[in-house]
Amino acid sequence: MSTSDPLLTPTRLKATLPRHLADWTLPPEWAWGPDSVWGDRRHYQEVIDALGRSLSLVSAPDETHGDWLRAEARALAHRNHPSVPTTYHYWASYAQSRRGPGYLRRWIAGETVAQRVSRLGPESVPTVLQVLREAGSTLSYLHDAGALHRALSANNVWLTPGGRLWLLGWEWVLASDHIPAGLRPDPARTPQAPEWHEGAWQPTVLSDQWQLAAMVFTALTGETPPENDAPPIALLRPDCPVGLARALEQALHADPSRRFPSVRAFLREVDRVASMRAVMVEPAGDELPATQDTPETRLRWATSDDYEILAPLGSGTFGSVWRARDLTLAREVAIKVLHPHIAKDDVAVSRFRREARLAAQLAHPAIVPIYDSDERGGIVWYTMELAEGGSVASLIARRGPRDFEEIAAQVDGVLDGLMAAHASGIIHRDLKPENILIDRYRRWRIGDFGIAQAWGEDPATSSSGTPAFAAPEQLLGEAQGPATDCYALAGIVYFVLTGRPPFGDASVEQVLAQQLGDRLRERLQLDAFPDPLEEFLQRGLAPNADERFADAAELRQAWRQVVRQMRRTDDPRPWWRRVFEGPIDDDSPFDDPVLLSDTRVTS
Repeated sequence: MSTSDPLLTPTRLKATLPRHLADWTLPPEWAWGPDSVWGDRRHYQEVIDALGRSLSLVSAPDETHGDWLRAEARALAHRNHPSVPTTYHYWASYAQSRRGPGYLRRWIAGETVAQRVSRLGPESVPTVLQVLREAGSTLSYLHDAGALHRALSANNVWLTPGGRLWLLGWEWVLASDHIPAGLRPDPARTPQAPEWHEGAWQPTVLSDQWQLAAMVFTALTGETPPENDAPPIALLRPDCPVGLARALEQALHADPSRRFPSVRAFLREVDRVASMRAVMVEPAGDELPATQDTPETRLRWATSDDYEILAPLGSGTFGSVWRARDLTLAREVAIKVLHPHIAKDDVAVSRFRREARLAAQLAHPAIVPIYDSDERGGIVWYTMELAEGGSVASLIARRGPRDFEEIAAQVDGVLDGLMAAHASGIIHRDLKPENILIDRYRRWRIGDFGIAQAWGEDPATSSSGTPAFAAPEQLLGEAQGPATDCYALAGIVYFVLTGRPPFGDASVEQVLAQQLGDRLRERLQLDAFPDPLEEFLQRGLAPNADERFADAAELRQAWRQVVRQMRRTDDPRPWWRRVFEGPIDDDSPFDDPVLLSDTRVTS
């Protein structure tokens, strides 16, 4: 993916930057990203670096807090824990650079525990145990280093769609002499430990423990516990294991001396009474004992030599996906495994292996890479890169429809990957928002080649696929080609911009009736789109394959033309450049030096 391409280098935000960033000038080929988050005394702005990575620029809206911010960046740079974001670079404030102070770390896609509970309701017990263990591990790491978190809450514990936990709120993890006098965490966002009488803020390892338990209480019940006399967890969550409830109630005790002596002791007690990880004993043969025959224990047994299974990520008709740690290379991966009853079907196993083989041979930045494939005792799996940002479907569920400018480069990248597949003679045949995955740098990537078709290998006729994004010929079981994927990709664009599939999530028969019916343009409300997008979607979603884009190469060319036309109507150049330089040259839309250099956003 070329970063010299202005299509892939957004030059402006539709929303206004916050006042304290309005005069900043980014380095060459950097750009402001579309997202930002306001925190407690901090602002987190997404920026895109020259390599196309999404990073978080952490800054202090109050200009008098520059020394505090610098101390925070320095302290964070020396932390080394999986749930602690690493500081990449600190920008000091210099008159020549017109930026700073601020520091860069990875951008964390996802939502806080509080946001997730508000959206989905209380978490499952296994998820709560995972959050408790990972957040507690981070607290123990801090306490061992002689530091405190001081402000742990459901508002600064983040969960990515890939199941990873990140702990934020690092502005408070400093010795008190670095924090400006009179400042403390916002009580509206941070539960106050019972021992902090009359508004005093006196953090200790025991108040950190109380805040950890309070965050877990929120995840379990959807409520913030009162400072005193928290209601019995068994009344609010009858399915909570008794041992876990008792451990939480002890950690929430109003008297600090009645809590666990340390967070580590708290976690040990939870592991003893309600462990989420099965301890596997190697059986004598190559079959798992019937007493341990559950999907999770079977997978842990089969992969225990090479992987530590961390958490489930999702499940479908044919298999499930798990987050795991590769013990050899010390990295997190995703493991896709067939359901045990499916794995007994030789045809299904053959197709599963073929999926891994097809995806593995398509080495491309916009296609999720496959690492390994294996089988043991009836368990069949392959490992792939972990999509920490989840999928496009989960992005829309969390954030709603996206702006055209935000998705322009992402769609172009996906089309580049689809071109590679088509050039290799492979049709995906199941493109949908759930199968467009998002990596740690927020790049969209194609995954799940489960029903992909290599031309000439088998007859390319099947009614397989997801009805909401399948072309009419696919639903009818007729011959399919690259135009089938083009239809699905156009449907994904429609979904991302509107938040709904083109024809809803109805049955095959209902979707077909709408696809093949009259007045397609009115049915899809295409007149609500700008003219270039309307024409693109009308052709991309044409019921007749011959009237669509022939393949991904033609589709990408059309998409780039849409981007040119959309940006011409909202030319980002200053008025004097438009007057003296004239319109953007259609013959070289990706070489315009103006679009590459004009990366400053003003309020």
